[in-house]
Amino acid sequence: MSAKELFSSKYRNYALGILFLGYVVNFVDRSILSILLEPIKHDLELSDSQLGLLGGLAFAIFYSTLGIPIAALADRWSRVKILSISIVIWSAMTAVCGLATSFMMLLFTRIGVGIGEAGASPPSHSLISDYFPIETRATALSIYALGIPFGSMVGNFVGGYGAAELGWRTTFFVVGIPGIAVALLVWFTLREPPRGLSEVKIESAPTEHSSGAAPKIREVLLFLWQRKSFRHLAWAAALHAFIGYGAGTWNAPFLIRSHDMPITEVGSWLALISGVGAIGTFAGGYLSDKISDSTGDRRWYLWVPGISTLLMLPFQFTAYLYGGLWAVIPALFIVSILGGMYLGPSFAMTQGLVTLRMRAVASAILLFVLNIIGMGLGPYFIGIASDLLAPAYEINSLRYALCLAVFANLWAASHYFMGASSLREDLEKTEALVRAA
Repeated sequence: MSAKELFSSKYRNYALGILFLGYVVNFVDRSILSILLEPIKHDLELSDSQLGLLGGLAFAIFYSTLGIPIAALADRWSRVKILSISIVIWSAMTAVCGLATSFMMLLFTRIGVGIGEAGASPPSHSLISDYFPIETRATALSIYALGIPFGSMVGNFVGGYGAAELGWRTTFFVVGIPGIAVALLVWFTLREPPRGLSEVKIESAPTEHSSGAAPKIREVLLFLWQRKSFRHLAWAAALHAFIGYGAGTWNAPFLIRSHDMPITEVGSWLALISGVGAIGTFAGGYLSDKISDSTGDRRWYLWVPGISTLLMLPFQFTAYLYGGLWAVIPALFIVSILGGMYLGPSFAMTQGLVTLRMRAVASAILLFVLNIIGMGLGPYFIGIASDLLAPAYEINSLRYALCLAVFANLWAASHYFMGASSLREDLEKTEALVRAA
């Protein structure tokens, strides 16, 4: 059977749906901790700094660091199998979090979740880039990235209900176990596409575009470093994620402490806010593809996230400084929409800036920078700042710690705009190399 028949439009859309489902499970298991922070804090008697470590560095260091060698393997071996095995690992470790009786035990189980999730996005991004051409890739990657708001929505809703009705330990089991079924679905129904399937018209597989040795990690790093647009894109995404992950971790404790909301109500509101955020996650990639196509100017792939990041700032300050929930909740809805618009364009341009056998590693490198700074330092910074501000501001220390983190988005926006200035030239260089291969 030809590659065209094996990878029809219908099948590619099915594959994208399965990868999206895997990412939903990924973010349910990753985000469930944030809604459970308050009951864990009181049960295990932890400080905000310790909670920030659990929600940030404990996960991010292993997630980000191991993502690169796993991605290198994905550029050489079956991406479908790597993804399936990874889902089993992180799902099992999420369930084991429910057995933790101390800070150290919970720390190690969260590290286990991070190790498993390191094998999620790099092979998934690489698969999507072979399923979909560059003209629609940002939209496809935005659909995949919808796993973030939908996974967070499920995590917040189940976490809020579970914390009140089941207890935080049982809640970890409830969200962890279903991932095993998704892993089996990936293993048995996804097909490994030829490398470069979306770049050329392929009638049979394998082809010359899927053969040859993959470059070493060091070579991919050097290749990306020589792309000025990628350097700015990586910093922009990392700084954007610094406040994104930081707020995502601490929004529930903030609403509980500063607005005295019951945890079930917090879970319901944050679930709805995360779900609405899917609008922005999809729109970021869709608008970038459409505007770039209609204008012939691919700088819009960085202008769209840059503009949305700037627009988000006043709504973030409103959410954390205003005293009335009638303004705080709507502001969080708008922040959720604008906050996800950088995902699709950032992932798509990273894939577009490298050659075929570099894609999984390139994705892992972007995620390394994004998650070490964003996921690793964002929640931890806010936790430390909250502890330091507590003597002066008591229960409102978290409110002002969040405001301090928001300033990172000004810095992020500047890098998006600086990266756009060299994007077209860098993309043309890479496309010339792909055509010559």
